[in-house]
Amino acid sequence: MSALLSLVRAGVARRRVQSAVIGLATMMSVTAAVLGGSLLVVSSAPFEDAFAAQRGAHLSVEFTATAREAAATAGTAAASAGPFPSASSAVRADGIDLPPVTVVGRADPGGPVDRLTLVDGEWADGPDEIVVATSFPMTGFVGRRVTLTDLPGSPSLEVVGVARSVTRTAEAWVAPAVLTEPRGYQVLYRLAAPLEVDSALSAITAAVPPDAVAGSRSWLTAKREAVRESALFVPFLVAFGVLGLVMSVLVVGNVVAGAVGSGVRRIGVLKALGCTPGQVVWAYVGQALVPAVAGVALGVVAGNLLAIPVLGQTEEVYDADLSVPLWIDVVVVVGALGVVTGTAWVAALRAGRLRTVDALAVGRTGATRGRSALRWFGGLPLPLALGLARPFARPARAFGMVAAVVFGTAAVTFAMGLGMSLGVIQGARDYDTSDVTVGREGPPRPGAVDPDPAVVGAAIAAQAGTDRYFGLARTEVTVPGMAGFSQVFAYDGDASWGGHPMIAGSWYARPGEAVVPTAFLTATGSRIGDTVTLRHKGEAVPVRIVGELFDTRHDGLAVYVDAATFPDLKAGTFFVAVKEGVAVQSYVDGLNAALGSASQARPGDAGQLSDTIAVIGALTALLTLMLVAVSAMGVLNTVLLDTRDRVRDLGIHKSLGMTPRQTMALVVSSVGVVGVVGGGLGVPLGVALHDRIVPAMGRGAGTNLPAAAFTVYSPWVVAALVAGGVVIAVLGALPPAGWAARTRTATALRTE
Repeated sequence: MSALLSLVRAGVARRRVQSAVIGLATMMSVTAAVLGGSLLVVSSAPFEDAFAAQRGAHLSVEFTATAREAAATAGTAAASAGPFPSASSAVRADGIDLPPVTVVGRADPGGPVDRLTLVDGEWADGPDEIVVATSFPMTGFVGRRVTLTDLPGSPSLEVVGVARSVTRTAEAWVAPAVLTEPRGYQVLYRLAAPLEVDSALSAITAAVPPDAVAGSRSWLTAKREAVRESALFVPFLVAFGVLGLVMSVLVVGNVVAGAVGSGVRRIGVLKALGCTPGQVVWAYVGQALVPAVAGVALGVVAGNLLAIPVLGQTEEVYDADLSVPLWIDVVVVVGALGVVTGTAWVAALRAGRLRTVDALAVGRTGATRGRSALRWFGGLPLPLALGLARPFARPARAFGMVAAVVFGTAAVTFAMGLGMSLGVIQGARDYDTSDVTVGREGPPRPGAVDPDPAVVGAAIAAQAGTDRYFGLARTEVTVPGMAGFSQVFAYDGDASWGGHPMIAGSWYARPGEAVVPTAFLTATGSRIGDTVTLRHKGEAVPVRIVGELFDTRHDGLAVYVDAATFPDLKAGTFFVAVKEGVAVQSYVDGLNAALGSASQARPGDAGQLSDTIAVIGALTALLTLMLVAVSAMGVLNTVLLDTRDRVRDLGIHKSLGMTPRQTMALVVSSVGVVGVVGGGLGVPLGVALHDRIVPAMGRGAGTNLPAAAFTVYSPWVVAALVAGGVVIAVLGALPPAGWAARTRTATALRTE
């Protein structure tokens, strides 16, 4: 055993470059595997635990029917709770108007479905008490008073408790007697088949009069919302994990096979000294395992550290302490070391099968293949001809280098495409930007009067240099069956030029039509062409959905309409595009002089970079650099091995007059064909990976993506990426080329 350990230590020390390649490859694959696996498993754990403990509602339905008719649907599910009277109302607290909330009359927090967890205070059982959800649009809850301005009598209630509903069935709860004139009734269901939500909703809808179901919410939607942030990271981490795993297999197999091929005579010596075939095989396996263990250890640490910021949001929502489970670390470690061991064992079997006499008789001999290729390149200068023909002399080694360049180029192609797609997405998030923005800056002063939109619009239209403009009014509404509120963007004028990225359908054409994001369609279970009811200040406003918009702001629950859909709203902000050649600052100064103090014009600006996009970009850059380094070092290992194998040939070339610069050209050009072929194969692989991963990331984030996010590879970009394969190959070949150029002629000629 001590002799075997000595062999392993000597091999690792002698092959430092190869050891570094194996360690880096395993570190990269383990980092991505730990991070992706933990996000896939851990991010949904708090929701699932809370859902089971609180007997969460698989389906919540809002009825406009009577309480008796709503109660008759209980037999369609395994268990139900309700009907509870419900209403939506705007909220006023401390003189500040807050967004509207869904209020439900409920006698106690328990029951067979959706048992609420009190996180502070007590339950509301008096006529002037209210319990609010953790998502309520106000901080410092308990002890404060709120006024529900849209309910009869505008009751003023004291907040006595804070509760959490795992499926967000409401934002506030009161005693049933408080809701004397409910807008509808809410019923909560537990299903025998939790995944059959659509079938259950169809059965419920059939059990009540037509149009009695005003809205519904599935537990699957709540689960997607709970894991949306972390689920966004999983697809691209899985992609990098697979690329890293394949690279690890290629690198380990190539390194061990190369070590066996170049050390045949040494293997014969070891066997002659008494080493068994098994010991020889394990010696080479051990030389791969030592750096692999170091890479695995570093990868586990890096994966656990990188998981901390990504899991942070889920921790805040559920007040949970999330970390990577130990079993994920164990599975990844065992799997990575198993892959390395198996790959190295297969590559080292040849060393065990070699006969001692045959191994001792082998010296360093030049390959006889590749002469035809040498004739093909005969018209080029001799160093280039010899270099370009070299891959054809050792096709197995050339294949290993090509594979390394393919996956390195694929990683760069995927990373560049992902970066450009994220840039498109970031730009799509920054719509409603313009050359000039007009509106009050900062909160209104006491006693200030809002400017008349007609006056502001007239001043903009009369200002020299105005090309086009539109006004924007904002308000909040609730949607029956959907917890929380939706932000309404009501546009006065043609806003279609404002950079709103459409996914499907069309921009609204008349009042009563709406454009909504994917998340809104998912949350309401609606599609383009459906009509949904928005509740605004106690009034029902039906709108027909005509288009799907890319939008991740406001949790993707915004609604975009013509201002005439809400005639009581007044535009508070205007967006202006100036004519070509007009100086923006001069335009702003002139418009401010015309507006006076009523409104303030200022140059438009783009939105801030999304934190999530920034984190994805940083992770992508880190993992890509690691993969490119592994790819280049894989080429380096093979070129170094090949250069040392033919060092005597290089000595002969030098003795015949080859200069150090020509020697470098010979070695570097030997990877030219490899770089071109690897780049040509790697770019389509990277593009295909991009076209599969980016939509999956969008689905993880709960949204579809605009078409521009996929059409990011122009012909010039593709050509540059193919050239990138050559760059990776050349970077790997430069160190061996430098060593070959520096080697003295006499030293090279004496080498066997």
